[in-house]
Amino acid sequence: MAKFKILYAEDDETLAFLTKDNLEQNYDVTHCENGEIALNTFKKEVFDICVLDIMMPKLDGFELAEAIRKLNADVPIIFLSAKTLKEDRIKGLRIGADDYLVKPFSIEELILKIEIFLKRSNKISIVETKFYTLGKYQFDSKNFLVFNDSEKISLTQRESDLLKLFIDNKNVVLKREEILKSLWGTDDYFLGRSLDVFISRLRKILASEKTIAIENLHGIGFRFSIE
Repeated sequence: MAKFKILYAEDDETLAFLTKDNLEQNYDVTHCENGEIALNTFKKEVFDICVLDIMMPKLDGFELAEAIRKLNADVPIIFLSAKTLKEDRIKGLRIGADDYLVKPFSIEELILKIEIFLKRSNKISIVETKFYTLGKYQFDSKNFLVFNDSEKISLTQRESDLLKLFIDNKNVVLKREEILKSLWGTDDYFLGRSLDVFISRLRKILASEKTIAIENLHGIGFRFSIE
């Protein structure tokens, strides 16, 4: 199966090497060292998503994104930038970017956002693996059930979506805002309270399975640990 194609524009050679190396485990990545090369490459090839630095020579990320939007109104665009001012983030989003990550960024967060935007643009099927093994339990993600030979526990759709997100990112730290945006599309404070309730219930459901833990990393987020 062909990998999804990412156009990655970044002039920092070391950062580009590390990011490209991580992304290439799952995607076909074309790296361009400046905005001008990136634009010419975009005109010649079809990409599923664009990941763009802002401060680049010859054509900066804002100018590049504007040019890409004139050629393709739908391709997802994620900015990666050391520019932290609110005005820069607003400018990037107004140009037509889908998200804006501030450097230094987490590669796990970048990958999660790429997956989210590919799903939203129907590049990845929302219905993926149906059954998961969680120690002595089975998780049926389609029918919202956790079960074994002696018990069957029904989940809400949101609880099921949360458990599937944890499983797909097992042993990886997920920030609270990443989880909220993945489940609700926003990191609203009041939704965070609902998230805590869902996590508390999942902990109770899986309490008897000692190989699994939902760790709370204070001020950061959660990690779904499986031995």
